[in-house]
Amino acid sequence: MKKIGILFIILMTFTTACGTTENNTGEDKNTQQNAEKADYMKLISANNNLGFQMIHNLTAKEQDNVFISPTSLMIALSMLYNGADGDTKEEIANLLTEKQMQIEELNKANASLMNLLTKASEEIELNIANSIWLNKDFHFTEAFAEQIESYYQAELEEIDVLDAKTPDLINDWVANATNDKISEIIDGPLDQDTVAYLINTIYFNGAWTDSFDEALTTEHPFYGDEDQEVELPFMTMTKEFPYLENDLFQAIKIPYGDGEMNMNIFLPKEEVGLDTFSEQLTIENWETWDTEFESKEGTLFLPKFTLEYEITLNDLLQELGITTAFDPNQANFSNMVQEDKELWLSQVKQKTFIDIHEKGTEAAGATSAEIKTTSMPIDGPFYMEVNRPFYLMITDDTNAILFMGAIYQPE
Repeated sequence: MKKIGILFIILMTFTTACGTTENNTGEDKNTQQNAEKADYMKLISANNNLGFQMIHNLTAKEQDNVFISPTSLMIALSMLYNGADGDTKEEIANLLTEKQMQIEELNKANASLMNLLTKASEEIELNIANSIWLNKDFHFTEAFAEQIESYYQAELEEIDVLDAKTPDLINDWVANATNDKISEIIDGPLDQDTVAYLINTIYFNGAWTDSFDEALTTEHPFYGDEDQEVELPFMTMTKEFPYLENDLFQAIKIPYGDGEMNMNIFLPKEEVGLDTFSEQLTIENWETWDTEFESKEGTLFLPKFTLEYEITLNDLLQELGITTAFDPNQANFSNMVQEDKELWLSQVKQKTFIDIHEKGTEAAGATSAEIKTTSMPIDGPFYMEVNRPFYLMITDDTNAILFMGAIYQPE
């Protein structure tokens, strides 16, 4: 029995700007089978915990800028879960959920989350798109195709993997879904053994609730990793923000639109540093700290920058417990295609883009677990200059972490 590789790509893009483009996701979500509005709550904690595991793993290895989307990975792996069985299915379930959920329950939770996250207003646009590109010599099982189309609104497309134009076809779809922020994710020619590409995109375009005054943007030094000093444009604003400070860090929430989304920035104290603070960044501390923010007036200095990031996640996922999926002799994706072939996962890839400027921007985040912290007294204006390595997160009003990054040196 021939073993065939699935090239599985998870693609996420994040961008910010003023205004929005037309939302093409459509208003009718009735095909997302009976998903209740509250079903998303079953995924929030697991989604955020996945983000913390990813950021710890990647920063420990790279000690460099990292910008990821746990939500994009969660949705893409959930689609893959529908095609898995046996040990492979169990390993994916263990990573996706705090308690193993049946396929229908997991699909309903994802449908609920995607419905809730999709936004189209003058201030915020957030679109999620899924597609699966199947080698024309294969056929999805009826159950897999129905679940992916119904719950994930995925576009199912047949491709000729030997056609030189196929990579352009897929790349054009990605470019359209990401407003041309990511124009190429597939390199040609394709391998003749490729069965399918599973692709998830998240596109975010958000305007600050209160924009920064461009006339106040000035050059200041940013002290990066190993005290490398780089001159960067810094934006500044004085107003009331949700703010938190303790012995470990300063933290601030910068709202988008009507406040339904936020960028969270965690700036470790100079004597603490990003790496030491990372040890305290856990799901438990994140949930505790998120309740401790209080409105306080102060001055914020925030660097203006653009960042692109690309990572192959094979090693990370195996370290997090998904091992059999990458082994041609152990992988079990028997629920995906009708053909009697042994499929395996050959690559998981995520590519991101972020642009922070005066009109709109992105997220910052961090958390702590073991150390018990106390909020500093709020009896005077704060001063927060983000001029050294920091964490950022973008969250919505469900407190789901859509994007998170460790920024050692803005580019």
